[in-house]
Amino acid sequence: MKKLLERTCSACEIGAPLVPHEEQVLLLKDLKGWRIDNKDISKLVKCFKFDHYNQSIEFANKIAELADLEDHHPKITIEWGIVGLEWWSHKIKGLHMNDFICAAKSDYLYESN
Repeated sequence: MKKLLERTCSACEIGAPLVPHEEQVLLLKDLKGWRIDNKDISKLVKCFKFDHYNQSIEFANKIAELADLEDHHPKITIEWGIVGLEWWSHKIKGLHMNDFICAAKSDYLYESN
């Protein structure tokens, strides 16, 4: 995961390469609790658990700051004690390296909470 944490997102334009399936499997091993949802578009998905609603809001705000810093924005779902994240690259309709970088950084923010 350290390698992913040290990276920053690059501009993802239409036609940018998707991460090949074999590499997705390897990168996923470096992420705790993430899964790939291939329902319509491949997405990295994870739910983070909290003891209090305000902790969920604080974490979601940290993710929003990360998203603006990296110029890469996830779907964030907030429930009592749970924040759901989905990272994928809209322009290429699938998984780009940016998604794995942001997933690793999301884990780091959660662990440093």
